[in-house]
Amino acid sequence: MSRAGEAWGRVRGNWWPVLQQAVAAAVSWWAAGLAFDHHLPVFAPIATLVALNTPLGRRGTNAVRVVSGVIVGVVVGHAAFRLLGHGAPAIGTAVLAALLAALLLGGERITMAQAAVSAVVSVVAGQQAGLVRVEDALFGAAVALVFSQVLFPAHPVTLLVRAQTKALRALGDVLDVTARTLRSKNERIDRFWDDLRPLYSLLDDLAESRERATAVARLTRYRRGNTEAVRREIASARHLNLLGNSCLTLIRGAMALDEGHRAAFAPDVEALTRTVGLLADEPRTEAVRGRATRAAEHIVPNAPDTTSPQATAVWQNLRLAVGDLTAFASAERNPPGARQG
Repeated sequence: MSRAGEAWGRVRGNWWPVLQQAVAAAVSWWAAGLAFDHHLPVFAPIATLVALNTPLGRRGTNAVRVVSGVIVGVVVGHAAFRLLGHGAPAIGTAVLAALLAALLLGGERITMAQAAVSAVVSVVAGQQAGLVRVEDALFGAAVALVFSQVLFPAHPVTLLVRAQTKALRALGDVLDVTARTLRSKNERIDRFWDDLRPLYSLLDDLAESRERATAVARLTRYRRGNTEAVRREIASARHLNLLGNSCLTLIRGAMALDEGHRAAFAPDVEALTRTVGLLADEPRTEAVRGRATRAAEHIVPNAPDTTSPQATAVWQNLRLAVGDLTAFASAERNPPGARQG
């Protein structure tokens, strides 16, 4: 994909959250102006933007972190101002103390940044400015919570399906490159490893999405009747993580073989690629999962005869990858998290 295509893809995939942030910032400024008549509430829309400028599923937590960081910074900054005045030593001491306090609260980067900035504001502008920042932060965070938890709550199933789709497409691309490289006699292997890097990141994102979806289902305004659907998708994502890791193991083993044995495994990797690509288009459709399961059953029987220990190990890796693929494809119908009679 060209750079222009990638740029347009980022815009197309993020326009809705960006629009929410813009509207929320405007609402925060307007509402704070009505609520506070003694100052310009400039920090209210800033707090709203900082809280919402994070992936879906983290926005509510981000709002709490913004407020906690601001409060810590204001308290520490006020103490530094009372003891040391307005000078550089006061600012340095306040920032150091605020950052250490934020570390005690969990060490999230956003909490640390807000604590440090608020400490500087309190030292430079005095106690009243610090209190104003707390008011604005509370108001801005409240607006962010309304947008993220009430008006536009994150749907845990949507979070997981998006992450699974991205991971499946990346896995399919990597397997396709692998199959072509296994057949090629002149392909430089060192260039091939660069194509694996995005997959590692997406598998990490998928694991993180599982955690976020669990938290979202528990904390947001979410229909209780759909908890079983969330449980199924979490189980499905867990199987996909296993599939990704087993495919990476297969790829590493296959690429370490000599040319003759590498070429022998190419047809099976191609079959694996087609099956993963089938799932990437419609990961939640029962009919597609059924076709993928049936296709996977024909991959291992067609594995090449092996005579070397290394090739035998790769064949075992192939069996493991196919088993994980089958488990992922059937997870929707038989979720591990479901109650047994």
